[in-house]
Amino acid sequence: MDEIEINSLAEPDLRDPVLIEGLPGVGHVGKLAAEHLVEELDSELVRQVYADEFPPQVTVNDEGVADLTCAELHAVTTEGDGPDLVVLTGDHQAATNDGHYRLTTAFLDAAESLGVETAYALGGVPTGELIEEYTVLGAVSGVEQKATLEDAGVEFRPDEPEGGIVGVSGLILGLGKRRGLDAACLMGETSGYLVDPKSAQAVLEVLETVLDFEVDFSSLEDRAEEMEEVVGKIQEMQSQQQAIPDEELRYIG
Repeated sequence: MDEIEINSLAEPDLRDPVLIEGLPGVGHVGKLAAEHLVEELDSELVRQVYADEFPPQVTVNDEGVADLTCAELHAVTTEGDGPDLVVLTGDHQAATNDGHYRLTTAFLDAAESLGVETAYALGGVPTGELIEEYTVLGAVSGVEQKATLEDAGVEFRPDEPEGGIVGVSGLILGLGKRRGLDAACLMGETSGYLVDPKSAQAVLEVLETVLDFEVDFSSLEDRAEEMEEVVGKIQEMQSQQQAIPDEELRYIG
């Protein structure tokens, strides 16, 4: 196998398609959001990207059939006057710095072959604490994009996220800008400790406004309730541990 191979499965007829990237990251915010679009809207798998930068493993489906791990691009048809989507999903990012560049270049090549001229990278930004109100932070490839996102509730904070944006999400802005793409990154605040469906929903609500489509959030809300139960149990365990006298916690052995 070559270092990177792109398997073309279909050539969809899309209306002003926009790339939406959601690969694993903090809180799995981007991945959850992207997969939700694929699951809830009319979608078709159109590209598979294989790379030796991915872990040496296969995925196994419900029938026991194995496939080499890859990233996928799905053509998603939306209703209304907004654009259609090309949604990039997958279970892995690259293993090396060089691999991130090569893979992002391949993703952008595949997206442009489908007519994409605009891209949104989705992800999470860690706060280190549990969140009540979810804010979406933004970064853009050009200042002229800020007003539309700010109108949709996105916040732009000086020097945040601290340390910049790493991985595919950051490179979609950087490499996309060099190609002339209008690119933005939407980052939902999240504790960084757990998978965060609420943060994913906050990011998708911004996309709904900006790109003029609608998606049902019922399944994300169900997952959020499950995570709240997990958080509740963790908090209960923490409070119980705090109630135990220090002398009872000493190691004996």
